[in-house]
Amino acid sequence: MTIPTTTAAATITLAEAMEFAWTEADLLDHAVYEEWLSLWTDDARYIVPIEPGVTDFENAVNYAYDDHEMRKKRVDRLLSGQSVSASPVARTVRSLSRFRMLKTSETACELRCAQIITEFRRGRERTYTGDVVFELVRSEAGLKIRRKVIWLINSTEALGGIGYIL
Repeated sequence: MTIPTTTAAATITLAEAMEFAWTEADLLDHAVYEEWLSLWTDDARYIVPIEPGVTDFENAVNYAYDDHEMRKKRVDRLLSGQSVSASPVARTVRSLSRFRMLKTSETACELRCAQIITEFRRGRERTYTGDVVFELVRSEAGLKIRRKVIWLINSTEALGGIGYIL
């Protein structure tokens, strides 16, 4: 009789990926940025493309194409109060829905969902809507973001000063 020394990890489930996405949204809405930064792999990218359907993000113009250092700088600006676009600080609520697992395995998955962000700042409410595609990987610490792409439905139009992380 052979006793297995390792147990294969279970495939990442839709429920597991959804809970992760909801947690990430909650951290952003409550400005828990240091914990939010810990959700990312070291080589991860945070991308907000301008052109719908673009696939070569590195060679395209994007609202954001952040590696680890840029995400950290973005958080530092928000926390310092020195970001003009973030003064006064906007209050946000994100709603995520219509989750669909595009790919999944024991070690990684690709999850797409709809996101609606309502922002309240300077007595005015704005809404940003789009699709979000997460590439998540399983680590010893749980799921981590390898890539997050936010496809705003109005990305080709002039956007107001967004003083927070989408």
